[in-house]
Amino acid sequence: MSEIKQNGADMLPVRIGIDVGSTTVKIAVLDDNDRLIYGDYQRHRADIRSTIISVVSKAFDELEKKFPAGAGQTLSVKVTGSGGFSVSQWLNIPFIQEVVAATTAVKKLIPQTDVVIELGGEDAKITYFTGGVEQRMNGTCAGGTGAFIDQMAALLETDAAGLNVLAKDATTIYPIAARCGVFAKTDVQPLINEGARREDIAASIYQAVVNQTISGLACGKPIRGHVAFLGGPLHFMDQLRRRFIETLKLKDDEIIVPEDSQLFVAAGSAFSADRTVCCDGKKFPTIAEFRENLKNLVGAELSEVQRLEPLFNNATELDEFRKRHASEVAARGELSLTRGPVFLGLDSGSTTTKAVLIDQKGRIIWDFYAN
Repeated sequence: MSEIKQNGADMLPVRIGIDVGSTTVKIAVLDDNDRLIYGDYQRHRADIRSTIISVVSKAFDELEKKFPAGAGQTLSVKVTGSGGFSVSQWLNIPFIQEVVAATTAVKKLIPQTDVVIELGGEDAKITYFTGGVEQRMNGTCAGGTGAFIDQMAALLETDAAGLNVLAKDATTIYPIAARCGVFAKTDVQPLINEGARREDIAASIYQAVVNQTISGLACGKPIRGHVAFLGGPLHFMDQLRRRFIETLKLKDDEIIVPEDSQLFVAAGSAFSADRTVCCDGKKFPTIAEFRENLKNLVGAELSEVQRLEPLFNNATELDEFRKRHASEVAARGELSLTRGPVFLGLDSGSTTTKAVLIDQKGRIIWDFYAN
């Protein structure tokens, strides 16, 4: 998280951008000179409301200390991201589409950019700026995104940061599918079973992401000129950037890695926040008023999400299910009391090994299951 870098000295609204993504919440606060004075990036782990309250409250704590007006400092806030539209309704603040927000930030901060490669938690984008803005984005599948990397890291019994550390010492790249996590697992698991180095598998996972992004999104259109890398995965994983750079054969002067690139979309949202007229002609809210408004997030309903009927309407139905389910179990015996021939079955699967020992009556007298 960035810290406050400069005090404000007037009552112009402070511009704030909030980016509510599929896996993270980001916030960016700008000063009068369009410089980022505060930023934060947190995974919400599906608890969007609590994370937004935490991220925004921490930002307000810092702003109250630095701005002369304290809690009376006015704000101009815009929200963006895949989860931003619901948040805009809950908090009654303007929404900006994330493509527009990102484009705004790129043109403002790195206007020399020809192509942007951006990876998020569940989306991937390539945006061309030369000859007009053109964007390619993945569809309904999160293959080759941050969530995909998390899933693959779990196979190596680490996390995304650990995967990046492993990839630094790689010497071999294996072919791995990245279009789908299921396909990728069928490539990664045999490598693990055959004893391939974890370092090589980690780098190969990154290379799979690169191949998926370039082949699936660029679709043959060249990625040339000054290329900027944005989004959390590309900000925090330098080895992932390295795979892109080597694959695209980029020279040093063609590589753009902006400071705080993980906050770029949030910054673009803040850049677009109006400082002269508030939404619907209302006055700009103060920090104190916005804090109060955050209470609207508690218990807010995702009205646009369709829900299935519950499996059980009450505790009685659940108890009946458990009773019925528990009545159908395999017969078991005691290993210490067993005499005569016994029979051992082994199942060596792609991810687990299972073993069962039964007696002559088919009763299980010993079992084993492990990764």
